[in-house]
Amino acid sequence: MNDNQLLRYSRHILLPQIGIEGQEKLSQSHALIIGAGGLGSPVALYLAASGVGKLTVCDGDVVDLTNLQRQIVHRTEAVGLNKADSAKQSLLAINPEIIVTALPRRIDEAELMQLVSSADVVLDASDNFATRHAVNRACVVHKKPLVSGAAVRFDGQITVFNLREGDSPCYHCLFPETEGADEVRCAENGVFSPLVGIIGTMQAAEALKLLMGIGQTLQGRLLLLDALTMEWRSIKLKKDQACPVCGSDK
Repeated sequence: MNDNQLLRYSRHILLPQIGIEGQEKLSQSHALIIGAGGLGSPVALYLAASGVGKLTVCDGDVVDLTNLQRQIVHRTEAVGLNKADSAKQSLLAINPEIIVTALPRRIDEAELMQLVSSADVVLDASDNFATRHAVNRACVVHKKPLVSGAAVRFDGQITVFNLREGDSPCYHCLFPETEGADEVRCAENGVFSPLVGIIGTMQAAEALKLLMGIGQTLQGRLLLLDALTMEWRSIKLKKDQACPVCGSDK
């Protein structure tokens, strides 16, 4: 770690739980971010600022004016650009010492499997069940920790599926994949701008802890936030042994 890096990350290094060793772990880590929208924006910004050495950002959508109310990784001049490409520009402006790979397209399951296999942590910042279940399946196959977040209207949720651990539930244990499941999206229902910042920032914090091996993660706990009352609920999660994705009976 050179002098500039020691200065850049000095406030991390001062923390005894992190120190130089923890910061070097971050610099050698690879985080895969699925989605560069409301949740993916704070996720990507904080992971880049914190010095995660390699970030891969996947998003096939383009920046729209309606996104700018909450998707803080994008700027007004990015309207019309692909979100992954726009995010890459912002992340490198914050920290030019990291490697950012932008994948400006929708990823099929075969490519997703390859991407997940090379990552140290996966962050699901998508907005639809099909993507969430595809990401979950890949993480189960490759035993990669998955940090899952969601936010719509004034309601947010976050949990960690640490699939390196045999007793960890997976996303399917919590939300079984069924045909015709109702999608609740921001475009139709709206979303409180700071809510995605709260949940996305927490996703970044959980990913950093996983990468450095510090603290206690949200594995086995689902946090639910009502941003109107700013009240949190915590629900315990258990592995479904009959889960067709991760269960011992599959």
